[in-house]
Amino acid sequence: MIKKMSPSDNDFDIPAKNCCRMVILGSTKVGKTAIVSRFLNGRFDEEQYTPTIEDFHRKLYSIKGDVYQLDILDTSGNHPFPAMRRLSILTGDVFILVFSLDNRDSFQEVQRLKQQIIETKSCLKNKTKENIDVPLVICGNKGDREFYREVQTEEIEQLVAGDEQCAYFEISAKRNTNVDQMFQTLFTMAKLPNEMSPDLHRKVSVQYCDMLRSKSLKNKNKKDNGDAYGIVAPFARRPSVHSDLMYIKEKAIGGQGKDKERCTIS
Repeated sequence: MIKKMSPSDNDFDIPAKNCCRMVILGSTKVGKTAIVSRFLNGRFDEEQYTPTIEDFHRKLYSIKGDVYQLDILDTSGNHPFPAMRRLSILTGDVFILVFSLDNRDSFQEVQRLKQQIIETKSCLKNKTKENIDVPLVICGNKGDREFYREVQTEEIEQLVAGDEQCAYFEISAKRNTNVDQMFQTLFTMAKLPNEMSPDLHRKVSVQYCDMLRSKSLKNKNKKDNGDAYGIVAPFARRPSVHSDLMYIKEKAIGGQGKDKERCTIS
């Protein structure tokens, strides 16, 4: 999702087309946060379960001379505030819907979420007159618990059949099975570089931010076929509800401007 600011405030000068918000939705205890942890740091935390209220993360990339920003919104499975869930959908660019293969109720929730995303995005499309594609991956997590499986493959195939912007993967965040492949497919559908997937770029620390800045300010006529780098931004702050609402309002009324086609690095 693209946040807007003046270029003078944005040292990285990332174009809007290189900014994306990924929203992860699903019931409680299906492994949404575990998938995010795999994506960001390659770890699986087996400590006691702690319910997610809402977590926000940001990752910056340098890929072939261009800089990209990926914002990640890990949502609550309880959805205590339906309006906030709707806002998350409106501001999302790509979606991951997660259910647990050993929990039929969580699969039924994913069915409802998929329909809600389609309806919510269609409402925005009617206001903007844009052709809004919604790249979406459905994940059946906990593939390591096959013995306890409650959802059959045939049911899942019916949910994704005929939708070119929807893919399905059975994964195990615990064993790290098919997680990278799932992200690669999602980025491909969203027309983003495959190198944003965890296994296709070099992970570097925040001290390398100067490298990203130099990449973003370099002469764009020069081709850079070097390595891809990824940095998890420390202390990333979720854009305020007000700024999200203003983004949707401006999008709905067609507000466009050169000074707004940048994404926030704060």
